[in-house]
Amino acid sequence: MDFELRGEFIPLDALLKATGIASSGGVAKMMVAAGDVQVNGHRELRKTCKIRAGQVVSALGRQVRVQAAPQA
Repeated sequence: MDFELRGEFIPLDALLKATGIASSGGVAKMMVAAGDVQVNGHRELRKTCKIRAGQVVSALGRQVRVQAAPQA
């Protein structure tokens, strides 16, 4: 799935919640702490890692491609 990024970055846990991969912020934090989330193919353990346009986040068999929102 694609995610349009509005702004410079989104924290990893917020992205997981916004895309519905995690049902809540608490669940998102537990997923990251358990090592269940990858960013660009590498396990990410920082819950608030800054995710920027061009990065790919994977968790629970789902993949999110982060893209910059079109400029107005």
